Amino acid sequence: MVFKKMLSAFGVGGPSVDTVLTNPNTRPGLTLDGQVNLVGGDAPANVEQVVVSLVTRVEIEGGDTEYAGVMEFHRLPVSGPLQLAPKQQLSLPFQLPVPWETPITDVYGQRLRGMTMGLRTELAIARAVDKGDLDQVNVHPLPVHERILEAFQRLGFRFKHADLERGHIRGTQQTLPFYQEIEFFASPQYAGTITEVELTFVTSPHGVEVILECDKRGGFLTAGHDVFGLYRVSHADADRTDWAQVVDGWLRETTSRYGSLRAQGLGGHRRGHGMGGVAAGAALGLAGGMIAGEMVEDAFEGDFGGFEE
Repeated sequence: MVFKKMLSAFGVGGPSVDTVLTNPNTRPGLTLDGQVNLVGGDAPANVEQVVVSLVTRVEIEGGDTEYAGVMEFHRLPVSGPLQLAPKQQLSLPFQLPVPWETPITDVYGQRLRGMTMGLRTELAIARAVDKGDLDQVNVHPLPVHERILEAFQRLGFRFKHADLERGHIRGTQQTLPFYQEIEFFASPQYAGTITEVELTFVTSPHGVEVILECDKRGGFLTAGHDVFGLYRVSHADADRTDWAQVVDGWLRETTSRYGSLRAQGLGGHRRGHGMGGVAAGAALGLAGGMIAGEMVEDAFEGDFGGFEE
């Protein structure tokens, strides 16, 4: 598939840009390949820089307000200064690495409701920058992501929504300024304990940190509250694990063994006072290469600096 985009924000007769992706489908840790095709305008132009970047829609929460904006989270200079003669055609190939933590937008060819992802091209001439429109990018799950998502489906959970939250999850190796939440309605077998589950992946070349936030039902004398679980798995476990059994174990451990943990904070950004993590010991032991789970209270820490719209 090929996506094209025309930019000509420097006035009538100015240069134009046509960005072509060889394939808009990719996965975390892979690349997006393409080329930026420049066509000179009616007069010579001194191009200062050509940049491609990945941008996405992120939910921002601060005080009592919440809003969404477009955030750039990875960029690659395609060219430095160059001169573009009138009507000159120039093709600049690029290979943009896709960060391991890039959120998933598509599963089984279907866009996750609430997710947007695009490649933006910037052309800078005489200190004016044309950021243009977005070319859609489709980020598909890695095998271990796919197996865990399949497990939720096998256990009867129904997908609700996905979004990106500005902030950092304490106790993880997260490097991006936001994290993805994939939300599910609880299946009937868990309905007496929880109402919804939010799933987050923090991915690296070595494996995936899996964070569960369960909305636990209240009892006759107790209020409902959120409980958290943090688990680590290896990419190598993807095809040698009974993931339905593993996810079921995670959910039961998260909601029962440490059911008294309460999250204190605002919305999806859990502001803690230190790590708040409790080692779950060797009780989990559900898959080869899997590290024992950790429970995390007040895991989400808001961070609203550096937002670009």
